[in-house]
Amino acid sequence: MPSLNVSFTDEELEGVRAAAAAEGKSLKQYLHDLGVREMQRKEFIAGASQWADRLRAEFDDAFPDEVPPAERPGGAAAA
Repeated sequence: MPSLNVSFTDEELEGVRAAAAAEGKSLKQYLHDLGVREMQRKEFIAGASQWADRLRAEFDDAFPDEVPPAERPGGAAAA
């Protein structure tokens, strides 16, 4: 399985160790989970953004007063 060496300053490593201990994890498991969580977060945000884009026109039609000011006719001055 691939692995990775990561360099930290003494202060950074102390903080990361404290964070791992606070979650009851080894340093190795904490850093692994941190990377995986970040990847999952980005995938979630991309999916949520696509979902919102698909429904934006329907929402804007149903709730015309909720259209962001910058997107209203006349721009932000219309607000």
